[in-house]
Amino acid sequence: MSLTTSDTLRRRAGYTLVELITVCAVMLTLAAVALPTATFTNKRIKEAELRSHLRTLRNAVDEHKRYSDVGLIPIEIGTDGYPSELEVLIEPIQLIGQADGEIRFLRRIPVDPMTGEAEWGLRSYQDQPDDTNWGGENVYDVFSLSEGVGLNRVPYEEW
Repeated sequence: MSLTTSDTLRRRAGYTLVELITVCAVMLTLAAVALPTATFTNKRIKEAELRSHLRTLRNAVDEHKRYSDVGLIPIEIGTDGYPSELEVLIEPIQLIGQADGEIRFLRRIPVDPMTGEAEWGLRSYQDQPDDTNWGGENVYDVFSLSEGVGLNRVPYEEW
């Protein structure tokens, strides 16, 4: 009994079990390498966003202080020229000596990418530099409320 061409083609048309196992092993190896890389990349992106938001908030606080020191905005008693709370930075403030002049230091309070909330830890000018409880007098500094630790092994609340 001789094999016809169609019988030969039918036997050669599929993959062998060894070929399938080899392909699966290669795919698993690639996935094992890509997963940690993707995890670190996502964390690195969130950390960059956290740095950016902290810089934005701190610049807004510093700008508020500069305007109050120069006498362009009124100073609330007991705040030393710093905003009394973060919400002051998003509200329009009437400029002194200008009828139509208003200034707003932020459009909105940014979201902390580590907690997913628009809530930040605050320090007043009278607080110690490493205090985690806000004295309530004014807003001198902001920090993340996340209890996580960055890729640089520094807790986010110390950034």
